[in-house]
Amino acid sequence: MFRFTERAEWFTELHDEDGAPIDGHLQAELIRRMTAPTGVPAELDDEIRAAWLRRDLDPALHRASYLAVLRASGLAVPGHAESLYERVLAAESWDAYPDTVSALTLLAERGIAIGIVSNIAFDLRAVFARHGIDHLVDVWALSHEVGITKPDAGIFRFATDHLDVDPSRTLMIGDSEEADGGARGIGCSFALVEPLPVPDRPRALLDALTAAHIA
Repeated sequence: MFRFTERAEWFTELHDEDGAPIDGHLQAELIRRMTAPTGVPAELDDEIRAAWLRRDLDPALHRASYLAVLRASGLAVPGHAESLYERVLAAESWDAYPDTVSALTLLAERGIAIGIVSNIAFDLRAVFARHGIDHLVDVWALSHEVGITKPDAGIFRFATDHLDVDPSRTLMIGDSEEADGGARGIGCSFALVEPLPVPDRPRALLDALTAAHIA
């Protein structure tokens, strides 16, 4: 529904320990590491690895593990990793896909219950509020609030229970087969959308609803 999108100006004052600017290749790698939904960076020590595996359950672990990854990836100058990390938490850093508002509006107008299930360690409601659609969401199943992460069936069960809907009549749309596909474990249908740049995915959500005979 949203994508964390980097801005060139974020990197203008960042540099490596030798004073060299952060080049485009490293910028792309830093953003990839900050947004990859699964996997564990190889360079983490045991303590940070444990924090990484639980990062979406606790804001403090999220911060510690991401700062470690950013520093190991080239942002070793004091304050630079923190500067980029804070961008992740800012609602204005998350761009809506072109059909996000229309898809949620369509569902709400048809009286179809909407739940957001997300592995995330900060309050995603602010991102939705920035686009004026937070009021359309009936249930928020955010991992750091629920205490469970995808693909564990428990987080999907939390959502369907609080929506008071039958999982067999529920469609989960997500961009990770590994994480979001876990909804199948409780009997939900699942539609995979690709995590493409915002301009390159104009109507994947609406297409998923159409394929499920909802739109």
